[in-house]
Amino acid sequence: MTKHNKTLLFVGSFTDKKAGEGIHVYEFNNETGESILKSTINNITNTSFLKLSSNGKHLYSVVDSQMKYNGKVAAFKVDVINTKISLLNMQDCGGVNPAHLEIDKTGSYLVNSNYSDGSLSVFKINYEGSLEKNNQILQFKDSSVLKSRQKSSHIHSANFSPDNKYVFVHDLGADKIRRFTLNTSKVKLENQEEIKVKPGNGPRHFTFHPKGKFGYGINELSGTIDAYQYENGNLNFIEDYFTYQQKQEVYRAADIHISSDGKFLYASNRGPKEDSIVVFLINQKNGKLKLVEHFDTGGKHPRNFAISPNGKFLLVANQFTNNIIIFKINFKTGKLIKLQNEIRVNSPSSLQLKEY
Repeated sequence: MTKHNKTLLFVGSFTDKKAGEGIHVYEFNNETGESILKSTINNITNTSFLKLSSNGKHLYSVVDSQMKYNGKVAAFKVDVINTKISLLNMQDCGGVNPAHLEIDKTGSYLVNSNYSDGSLSVFKINYEGSLEKNNQILQFKDSSVLKSRQKSSHIHSANFSPDNKYVFVHDLGADKIRRFTLNTSKVKLENQEEIKVKPGNGPRHFTFHPKGKFGYGINELSGTIDAYQYENGNLNFIEDYFTYQQKQEVYRAADIHISSDGKFLYASNRGPKEDSIVVFLINQKNGKLKLVEHFDTGGKHPRNFAISPNGKFLLVANQFTNNIIIFKINFKTGKLIKLQNEIRVNSPSSLQLKEY
């Protein structure tokens, strides 16, 4: 791919359940942390989660999330020179309220998580980036102890394992991580195994350590992070950690990412009384976490955040205050320094960054 020395920031938003400005494309300055808006995708509804292909040529977005009818997944071609994206195609996602997209390591398969009806759909990605019709829809019927949130299955996200052999699916409604293998010839997930988490945890998002030996899951309903050792398809529980500074009546832990050097883990807490990023130091030998600090996100409801490709900046999408706050990362300590410049955008809910 031609080197452009350009970093792009893609912002997906909720559009208040009607067609509006769903995706904004910015040019991001890797040295100063400043952004310039270059283009917008209009007339699209609730594009609340984005996923870039690893080569950065294509962007995928959920469409019609949080609606009462089936959502969709849209595929876009990224035009780096003109800093814009163009729609390739859109497919029915096979369920209600698509909340998360994940692409396998070969860039050939996409898995979509539907929150409201607890389903998962699998797509083949064509050579030019468009999506074939969903090849499989897995429907889950399950529940757990917190009746207000866990009456039924709620699939919040899915991750391919570092070796690309397994898909781990996070069911917030059932307190389970469901493990599958991907049959590439049939484009289907098979051989389901269940990993139970503590009742009332509500597993939401997950990230693997860059070296592939450890995995970390954030639990929305208990405000905790579970650390695991990953080996041959097995997640072996190590320990859990509290993400909030103080105990709350309700927890809304949200997003989780690891710095590219693998030293620090970051997670976001979305109120109701604390909007923060928590920073942990990762023990490289045993995967255990040590608390570094909590930092106010400078807004309300940090649903999603991202670390810049060079590892210098952390950007937080505060959905309820319509702002994206930029922090500088201290490489040695992992601590955050808030910058003055912020991005104003309606209901930001998903961030993707790529250096071209």
